[in-house]
Amino acid sequence: MRQSIVHIALVVKDYDEAIEFYTKKLHFTLLEDTYQPEQNKRWVVVAPPDSVGTTILLARASTPEQESYIGNQTGGRVFLFLNTDDFWRDYHDMVSKGVEFVREPKEQPYGMVAVFKDLYGNLWDLLELKKDHPLSERTK
Repeated sequence: MRQSIVHIALVVKDYDEAIEFYTKKLHFTLLEDTYQPEQNKRWVVVAPPDSVGTTILLARASTPEQESYIGNQTGGRVFLFLNTDDFWRDYHDMVSKGVEFVREPKEQPYGMVAVFKDLYGNLWDLLELKKDHPLSERTK
């Protein structure tokens, strides 16, 4: 059996401000932005540059309950993990663009890591996995 996770939905306040953050500050690629008139919503998909794995569906909150989860989809835990081939390049670029890091860079047994917030406050790990890490091959 072969399966894969195609999208992870990230609840956002506004499509355009989320697209701006992910494409300008994190260099993600906008893969799709299609209006769906029958539901009065957009299908907005972004992914890290040259990524072939899971993408992020930017899903605008459509109810007050959904709005209450914007920026806190995992109750304050790190939610997403962005692996890079050059930690320091991306860390310095993100800092220069105003991305807020809440945990400073630290060498761990699995690689280099720092925690940052997205535009709504969701926590992300910026990672550079060591070459011998079991997931390192899967993220190339």
